[in-house]
Amino acid sequence: MHIRKFSIAVITISLSAVSCQPGVTDQKEKAKQEIKMAEKEFEKMAAEKGIAEAFWFFADSIAVIKRENDTLITGKENIKKYYSAEYFKSASVKWSPDYTDAADKGDMGYTYGKYVWQSKDSTGNTNEARGVFHTVWRKQADGSWKYVWD
Repeated sequence: MHIRKFSIAVITISLSAVSCQPGVTDQKEKAKQEIKMAEKEFEKMAAEKGIAEAFWFFADSIAVIKRENDTLITGKENIKKYYSAEYFKSASVKWSPDYTDAADKGDMGYTYGKYVWQSKDSTGNTNEARGVFHTVWRKQADGSWKYVWD
């Protein structure tokens, strides 16, 4: 009888201790909100400071982007160089995640959604391209979020 009471007490104390720790769900939800905010700040910077600056600033040092003809551009400096082309200086891009998720530990996450690119051709006509994006985010040591794949 004493062993049973002791076992129940141990289980109750153990469950109480576990329930007092921040839950996995809290870390995950916090990360999702932070990633959504990073996406908004990323888009805002692209509009205000230019596409090259935004894609450079939000890139992790090991970031990779996949662009036309399945070309992979690796590293934040190469990404900035890619987006420094004349075409992108007159282009604009808008996007919004339709879905955001994060790892249980809150250190990685991803988004996907729709984007719209606009640019002017040599005659001044506006061209528009629409598509779907997928971005993988990694939390940095300073708490900020940078993309590792776009």
